[in-house]
Amino acid sequence: MKVLASEWLKIRSIRSSHLLVLIGLGAILLAVAVAFSAISMYDNASPAMRRSARIAELEEVVLIVPQLCMGIMGVLAITSEYATGQIRTSLALVPRRWPVLMAKSAVVGGLGLVVGPVVVFVTYAVAKQMLEGRYPVASFAERFPTLVTSSLTVAVFALVGLGLGTVLRSAAGSIAVLVGLVYVIPIVVGNLPEPWSERFGSLMIGALPREITGADLTSSVYGALLPPVAAGVVLALYAVVPLLAGALLLRHRDA
Repeated sequence: MKVLASEWLKIRSIRSSHLLVLIGLGAILLAVAVAFSAISMYDNASPAMRRSARIAELEEVVLIVPQLCMGIMGVLAITSEYATGQIRTSLALVPRRWPVLMAKSAVVGGLGLVVGPVVVFVTYAVAKQMLEGRYPVASFAERFPTLVTSSLTVAVFALVGLGLGTVLRSAAGSIAVLVGLVYVIPIVVGNLPEPWSERFGSLMIGALPREITGADLTSSVYGALLPPVAAGVVLALYAVVPLLAGALLLRHRDA
C-alpha cells in the first residue's frame, strides 16, 4: 500500500497529469460542438436529405482524445522518473522492482477507468439529448454493452503507454509509437488487399469494443472476424504484453 500511495502522489505531482485529465474530459465539449454542427446541417438540409440523415456515434468519434491523453499519462508516469533520475531512488526503496510498475499500473489504469466511462457515458447522454428527433439514436439499453467496452479502451491505452515508457525510457519515442498505434497502423491495415485488410483490421483496438459485444460491424471500416471471447483476449493483450516486456526489462537492466 505504501508503494501504491507513493505512486499516486507522484502522478499527482506531474503537472501535465492534471492537464491531460482535463483535455481528456474536454472530449465531451468536442462532442457538443460536433452535435451542434450536425444539427445545423440537418436543419438546413432538404426534406429528402433529412430522411436519409445519419450520424456516427459521437462517443466513438471523440474517444480518441481520452485514449491518447491517458496513454501519454502512462508514458510520463515512468519516463519522467528516468528523466529526473528519480527512478534510481524508487528502485532502491523497492528492490524487487516489479511492485513499482504494478503500483503505477494501478494508478494510471484506475484513472483511465474513471476518465473513460465519464467521457463515453456523458457524451452518449448529451448526444442523445441533442440529436434525437433529427438523427437515429440507439437506446441506452442497445448501446450499453458497447459503451462499457469502449470506455475500457481508455484504461488499456493508459497501460499501453506505461508499458511503452518502461521499455523505451523515452517520452518522445513512446508517444510516437502510441500515436502510430492509433493513426498509422490502422491506415496501413486499411489499405492492405483483401482478405488481409479485414483479418488485421479485426485486431485493431477500434474494432475490438464492438467485436466483444457481438455488435453488427457490416458498416465498420475495421474487420469483423473475431468472436467476443477472442476480441476480449486481444484487448487484454494490448495492455499485458507491453507491461510484461517492461517488467522484464525493469528487472534485468540498470536504472
